[in-house]
Amino acid sequence: MCGIAGLLYFDPQKRVEFDTLKRMCDAIIHRGPDDDGFHVDGHVGIGMRRLKVIDLATGHQPISNEDGRIWIVFNGEVYNFPELRTELEGKGHTFSTHTDTEAIIHAYEEFGDDCVHRLNGMFSFAIWDSRHSRVLIARDRLGVKPLYYYQDASLFAFGSEIKAILQCHEVPRSLNYDALDAFLTFEYIPAPLSIVNGIQKLPPGHLLIIQNGKTSVKQYWDMSYPVAGPVKTQSELEEELYALLEDSTKLRLISDVPLGAFLSGGVDSSTIVQIMANMMDQPVKTFSIGFDDASYNELEYARKVAKQFGTEHYELTIQPEIVNLVDHFCKFLDEPLGDVSVFPTYLVSQLAKQHVTVVLSGDGGDELFAGYDWYVANQLDGVYQKLPSFVRRILPIIVQAVRPSSQKKGLINKIKRFVEGASLDPSLQHYRWSMFLTDLTRHQLYSTDVEKSLDGRKAEDRVVRYLGAVKEADPLWQQEYADLKTFLVDDVLMKVDRMSMAHSLEARAPFLDYRVVEFASRVPSQYKMRGRETKWILKQCMEKKLPHDILYRKKEGFSIPMKNWLRQELRPLMEDTLSGDRIKKDGFFNNQYIEKLKAEHVSGRVNHAHQLWSLMVFHFWKDKYLN
Repeated sequence: MCGIAGLLYFDPQKRVEFDTLKRMCDAIIHRGPDDDGFHVDGHVGIGMRRLKVIDLATGHQPISNEDGRIWIVFNGEVYNFPELRTELEGKGHTFSTHTDTEAIIHAYEEFGDDCVHRLNGMFSFAIWDSRHSRVLIARDRLGVKPLYYYQDASLFAFGSEIKAILQCHEVPRSLNYDALDAFLTFEYIPAPLSIVNGIQKLPPGHLLIIQNGKTSVKQYWDMSYPVAGPVKTQSELEEELYALLEDSTKLRLISDVPLGAFLSGGVDSSTIVQIMANMMDQPVKTFSIGFDDASYNELEYARKVAKQFGTEHYELTIQPEIVNLVDHFCKFLDEPLGDVSVFPTYLVSQLAKQHVTVVLSGDGGDELFAGYDWYVANQLDGVYQKLPSFVRRILPIIVQAVRPSSQKKGLINKIKRFVEGASLDPSLQHYRWSMFLTDLTRHQLYSTDVEKSLDGRKAEDRVVRYLGAVKEADPLWQQEYADLKTFLVDDVLMKVDRMSMAHSLEARAPFLDYRVVEFASRVPSQYKMRGRETKWILKQCMEKKLPHDILYRKKEGFSIPMKNWLRQELRPLMEDTLSGDRIKKDGFFNNQYIEKLKAEHVSGRVNHAHQLWSLMVFHFWKDKYLN
């Protein structure tokens, strides 16, 4: 596990300065505190920071091929590298280390750009092929590992994080208004956008190639969808799913350092812990986070799973004093993310790092097997839209007048969120349940200058296209596909990558083995949702392996009581961050509208926590990176 960075000048006579390359890598030292390495070849330079996980003694990077004409820097893990190495040695390749990184460079020699198809893992890497004056950059199929890049007429720069690229003084710092709009709409920024103008994310499953002064980006992998044909029985599907998860987990247990697992007490993380417990010859180390607020606290479920499988269990209860962590997590995010679960993710990673260097997580299960509430909401919307039109007109007015509950989830809160989403354009489909800006609120929030900069462009138009990318599929898979392309990679995986790497902790996700993903894409939707029961096939698969109340309790999600804290403990921070003077000085937003949001939220009449927290996060980021 590492952080990588590099520079290329299109003018072959211009030389990469070592000091610049070193600054880029030092900016991401948290990703790899154990080692660094650099290779400069005239107008090209690559570097890395290394966290030692595989081949602790000889895994130093960059690594070259036998004649020193091809070099690689690599972030991530290739879990099937022993088998790949054996195959390549059989074809005459000579290895000088025992690391997975070297297997990639020999695979490139043997298979060219198609080498990515031979890799099972999470990765981003850059190869400098001096024989053909060629750069190849790749990102793993699901986007578990990040890769950003910047290009202008004279320079190409890349890095695992934006902050690495910003160490290159030729890269300007200016705000991308489309990214800002996307962030305030969805609480994350979908690829290829980034918050900094000119810097882009390489999308998952894509290659970037630079040769002969030209840059091209192409997709090498995508998910399929269920097609007509022989349908397996439910028991056959359950057997195949468990076998895949067993093999995926087994591959992710390869490590030369201690490892453990995040355990929330939900279906996904409990499934991974159950499989680990069966495979490991020592107790699994498990890590959980809880809260004083009972409606947010899930520690009892994590404890139950830990007890059943005899894990070595560690837990931590979060207090509102986490306000002191704001500066820390903004430093490591380096682009805004409104998902409040960054706090528990940061703290559970900090807890885990005290005992292990690698953790396995249950990330991906909700997207693959329809685990989110918005999949249910989309089903209920079909019934709701059949109500008389006058009922649908009056319901939002009635619901808006009801005060929200302080609990994490409750009937009132769910009804309010559903009715709000159902009133939006049906073409948005399930995005309606995860949007926090509409045409009306966008106009009320933005200053005239920001509205002019957007020129009518809307964030939702960028993501809705994924729903139409698999038109032949049924509606549920269209929604899952869209979430895998957007919410999973640019919210969930970004959050886990940044918050775990903030503590030099490597997080692995067995559900996101591409074979599991391809299996899930073939599973008919009736096996994913049964009535209102989500993740049906996974729950049935684990029926005899996990407690019933773990499998069938209501999904709560990994969240914190932010709405309550903004009215109490975090109110001073909110008032300071979103003060009238500051809002007017920045010139991005309408101060009167933000004052209205604050007043309504503090009074308890309306829950504006999502909007207010996102606005705060943006200002935290702006003060640290843009000014």
